[in-house]
Amino acid sequence: MNAKQAVAARIIELCKERDMAINALANSAGKSPSTVYSILNRKSKNPGVVTIKEICDGLDISLRTFFDSPIFDDLEQEIQ
Repeated sequence: MNAKQAVAARIIELCKERDMAINALANSAGKSPSTVYSILNRKSKNPGVVTIKEICDGLDISLRTFFDSPIFDDLEQEIQ
């Protein structure tokens, strides 16, 4: 799994835990649904930390909580 896939998986995981639709997350994060879906569909080449922070704000969690998941433990090396 690469970093983009892990970020998408974590967003989906957190939404499921909260029984929150993606559109509801986008609204609470102040992002357009298309922005969030582009991250989830991995069309976004590099979801920035500011965007991830805004998603965290929409989920009412910290960046630390977002990245504190086994999903991020064994990522593929991005530089080849």
